[in-house]
Amino acid sequence: MNGGPSGFNNAPVTRTFVIACALFTLFFGIQGGFAKLGLSYQDIFLKPRLWKLIVSVFSFSSTPELLFGLYLLYYFRVFERQIGSNKYSVFILFSIIVSLLFEVLALGFLRDPTPNLVTTGPYGVIFASFVPFFFDIPVSTRFRVFGVHFSDKSFIYLAGLQLLLSSWKRSVLPGMCGIFAGSLYRLNIFHIRKAKFPEFITSFFSRLSWPSMGSPHGATARNIAGSVPSYTGRQVERNYPTPIVPPVEPPEDSIATLVSMGFDRNSARQALVQARNDINAATNILVESQ
Repeated sequence: MNGGPSGFNNAPVTRTFVIACALFTLFFGIQGGFAKLGLSYQDIFLKPRLWKLIVSVFSFSSTPELLFGLYLLYYFRVFERQIGSNKYSVFILFSIIVSLLFEVLALGFLRDPTPNLVTTGPYGVIFASFVPFFFDIPVSTRFRVFGVHFSDKSFIYLAGLQLLLSSWKRSVLPGMCGIFAGSLYRLNIFHIRKAKFPEFITSFFSRLSWPSMGSPHGATARNIAGSVPSYTGRQVERNYPTPIVPPVEPPEDSIATLVSMGFDRNSARQALVQARNDINAATNILVESQ
């Protein structure tokens, strides 16, 4: 199982977020600030430090956490392709705000004076993504190792478990807060799953990040209706017949990509036929049909 086409094709928000996390972590690592990272009761309630709240969203506190965290963020780009960059931006913002709120409430309840009690990093976004990963991504293959049953999803779960336990108590709390945030998003509290940002915000991410390797961006859903050849008014007046283009059988790898996103195989094939084998447009068709 994979996250669809290689690279960050059709995932500009994920690309920007991954780059931001990498740059923040490298900056604090070079400055030797890893030891100063982490939230505590004093940082929130006694001597509020806003910069720690901001850093806690982007910067991992160690190199192993960075590697596993970026791998999971990169894999979960499949959700941006599935629901679109606009709604995925809402998902990221919702996960960050709600998970941080849970962390602050937990710190206020525990009143533990230990410095840097909670590790930093985008744990809210990563572990919130495990909720749709569990419910919406189907198992493609199953296998056994020494009598133990595994699936292609097991590797993602193992990477998440490694990240969750990377700093033991310091990382378990933000991980659990992220799962709570993802659960609230799936429950559609306040109809959050229908919320959208203005289009210029998500288009900003596409211009901000450099182009990724792979197939070019396809047409969006609003362009599908315009994919049929158009004719000028003079041609319409002459009643020229519209050429009938026979449907092209979708390539197997395109069908497999949509299936890996959680869509039914037959529906994926029909959407590709309708979108003339444009994966991005076919994804939008499937999302709208849901």
